Amino acid sequence: MKASRRAVALDSRFGSAAALRAVIVALATALFGVCVALAVVTVRIARRVVMPAARAADTRILNVDVAAQTITLTRTPDTVLPGRYGLFTTGAAEYLKIGSVLSSDSGSVKRKLLTEVEGDMHLAAEAAFSGWYFQRPEELHLPFTEEHVHAAVGSCPAWLFPAASAESAETWVIQIHGRGTTRAECLRAVPVFHALGITSLVVSYRNDGEAPRTRTGSYALGATEWRDVDAAIAWARRRGAQRIILMGWSMGGANALQAALGSAHRERIAGLILDSPVVDWRTVLTYQGRALGLPAPVTGLAIETLRADWTAPATRSEGGIPFDRLDIVARAGELRHPILLLHSDDDGFVPSSASHALAEARPDLVELQTFSTARHTKLWNYDQERWTEAIGDWVRRHGLVTEEVAS
Repeated sequence: MKASRRAVALDSRFGSAAALRAVIVALATALFGVCVALAVVTVRIARRVVMPAARAADTRILNVDVAAQTITLTRTPDTVLPGRYGLFTTGAAEYLKIGSVLSSDSGSVKRKLLTEVEGDMHLAAEAAFSGWYFQRPEELHLPFTEEHVHAAVGSCPAWLFPAASAESAETWVIQIHGRGTTRAECLRAVPVFHALGITSLVVSYRNDGEAPRTRTGSYALGATEWRDVDAAIAWARRRGAQRIILMGWSMGGANALQAALGSAHRERIAGLILDSPVVDWRTVLTYQGRALGLPAPVTGLAIETLRADWTAPATRSEGGIPFDRLDIVARAGELRHPILLLHSDDDGFVPSSASHALAEARPDLVELQTFSTARHTKLWNYDQERWTEAIGDWVRRHGLVTEEVAS
């Protein structure tokens, strides 16, 4: 009897151990699966940050009234904005200019068409709302030439809009577009500087679809792109530029700030004008992660994945992203040039918090003009008069135009 009881006890213990091992194996398998899934999601998010993406549709065309020349779009925070904008489409037209809001309800917005649409034109429903407005340099009706800036990556296309007077041509502005766009984004600003007697050089940079592509074709978020801006500064100097303003839009702002800190031609930079700029990428990515509903640890892992060199093959980047070097709030003490920041507090893509922090850190150099309602890089569209006056006043106060032009 004792022997049989002992055997039962041993069987029970062995059975419990086997069950425990099974539980441990199951938990380990589940944990491994979670880790793999987390790694896949993290790499996918990191890759989206550095890989140029095709322009995504963000609204739908609900109706086009040819007789009234109006267009009705699904309502979004952007499509309901007052002002003049553009609409990327497919079908009989690839781009339409649209004007003021005529009416709106909870789901749709009717706007005036500024590009004529004829009755036999078919437009696909999917469309992308844009702040570009101008798509080609010819639309400005200003003299310009097609140029090429020779950078380390190759020949980068550019548009040169010379100042009307040769006497005032010593001051140039170099326009730098943002992530996922092209230099056409900058055309809105050209007439403003032309009226001030300033030559505009509107540039492209690596991996933007116009300038040469690097091996991976990925963005470095300004960490390498600024070198193409530096090449444009050298190009402008060889053609007579004595004072150079860098104007950056969104990620173009990050490029301009890196050029201001690292360029061999820093003494020729007279100042920076930044529209909806990226001042600190970690702030931007954290904000966008929250907007996408991602848990904070996932966003943090994506940032660390982008920062590490060893994960570069997985993210298809050239190397680790130096987020510390791209944090201009932390490097505010290194700034030497006056800066005008133009930012909407409801940007919706690049939060204005880092712009506020930079203005607080360097009030001696940085002037911040805040907007509301204007959203991301649409300040010109929303309030062209105020945007133009802010730039003109800043340029005059810093002595970057002649008295004749300033008056």
